[in-house]
Amino acid sequence: MRITLIGSGNVATQLGSAFQRSEHSIVQVISRNEKSGIALAGKLKSDFTIDTKDATKVDCDLFLFAVKDSQIVEVAKEFKNTDKIILHTSGSIDVNVFKNKFKNYGVFYPLQTIKSNRNINFKNVPICLEASNSNTEQTLFKLAQSISENIFMLNSEQRLRVHLAAVFANNFTNHLYTLAEKILHQNHLPFELLKPLILQTANNIKDKSPSLQQTGPAVRNDKITIKKHLQLLSSDKELQKIYKLINDSIFKTHNKNLNSNP
Repeated sequence: MRITLIGSGNVATQLGSAFQRSEHSIVQVISRNEKSGIALAGKLKSDFTIDTKDATKVDCDLFLFAVKDSQIVEVAKEFKNTDKIILHTSGSIDVNVFKNKFKNYGVFYPLQTIKSNRNINFKNVPICLEASNSNTEQTLFKLAQSISENIFMLNSEQRLRVHLAAVFANNFTNHLYTLAEKILHQNHLPFELLKPLILQTANNIKDKSPSLQQTGPAVRNDKITIKKHLQLLSSDKELQKIYKLINDSIFKTHNKNLNSNP
């Protein structure tokens, strides 16, 4: 397929590279960030323009909006009407954001943390698709199949719920790593101490539900240890509050699961 990328950030860079490896052609990069746009266009051997009004001047099969969620509607307004496929890559924006202007549109949402400086193998990355009609859906499915073996057809509400779950599983978890690193560094201890534990915990959920893997003082209702931890956090009320909140949630969830099993 012949693809035009709108955007030159993390998602545009990784998807553009993945499509190119799968023998699609990135014919144009459109980006307001001239520096990163020119760099990405050079990497993908494509044309570059800073002006979205030039989008329809280049022959392509689809336009992929890999921009911030807040910019999708604004950028779409700058486009001329076209029968080409218009896609966005957001987990939280409804597919109907394109409804009143375009005929063939959809969503191509890769469920993965994406950084431009790390090569991503999309083979096992879930690609969540949604389309305005059956022909567009077939095209998106073939495009997704060219880079991934893990494809899901989800409507906008389902995708939003997946995005919410991903925030808990990824963004919140990483923030907790950051707080753990802070505690260690304040006590002149290296974060490397926790890395084997973190990797083992992630590995444990490959075969079993996370609810069956929970450990720690909250599960055991170990009030003595919890009290000691809270005392250590007495000088940081925000951390103490987070600790209490998560401990209470673990305790309630664990006991609920136990009570639900006969």
